[in-house]
Amino acid sequence: MSALKITLLQEPLSWMDGAANLRHFDSLLENISNRDLILLPEMFTTGFAMEAAQASLPEQEVVAWLQHHAQATNALVGGSAAIQTAGGAVNRFLLAEPDGTLHQYDKRHLFRMAGEHQHYLPGQQREVFSWRGWRILPQICYDLRFPVFSRNRDDYDLALYVANWPAPRAHHWRSLLMARAIENQAYVAGCNRVGSDGNQHHYSGDSQIISPQGEILAATEPFSAGRLDAKLSLQALRDYRERFPAWRDADTWHLEQ
Repeated sequence: MSALKITLLQEPLSWMDGAANLRHFDSLLENISNRDLILLPEMFTTGFAMEAAQASLPEQEVVAWLQHHAQATNALVGGSAAIQTAGGAVNRFLLAEPDGTLHQYDKRHLFRMAGEHQHYLPGQQREVFSWRGWRILPQICYDLRFPVFSRNRDDYDLALYVANWPAPRAHHWRSLLMARAIENQAYVAGCNRVGSDGNQHHYSGDSQIISPQGEILAATEPFSAGRLDAKLSLQALRDYRERFPAWRDADTWHLEQ
């Protein structure tokens, strides 16, 4: 049964400097091999800025960069970026496969306390895609606070959360990641940034990879840049869900898009 080797890169971001951020991640990615999935933080080209879409790199450049590294590492490579579309700006999670296939998800829940809802358009679709035998749900930062949107309908095995989640609310981040894993009986990987941004918000990272039973499989040192690795077992997930099938008793519901 398929195992999935995943890597999270908990790194600082250069404020509103796409070229500098890509160079930084270039230096890290060139040393990574033998992985299946490599995850970067939210808005990895700019930091979490409301004007980021105006200063961000063109979508085609970000996509080409991700595709290049996906091919070079033979892994799925992804993170979110501020993207200008014909309809307006979005906070878009982009994930590239080695053959160039692209998956994307636009952030549904926009962080109103920073005015994100006034600068970006909300995504309309919950997305799940398959990669090397795994069903994967991509989510972005503030989405973590809304369990209905990430409710497992027996349609995913791994939820990915990329974030710029500030240090004062680090306890919420850690607690909610664990809750999402336990309640959905799925693996959860949360990749957050470290450092400070142009608005003087500070980030502790606290990136984690969590088992379906809420066990922390891997975690980074707070406030420190670093790489986080884990190997996930699809067989172990299926065995656990069979032994303890709480998912069979979940309430039926309909999500209005």
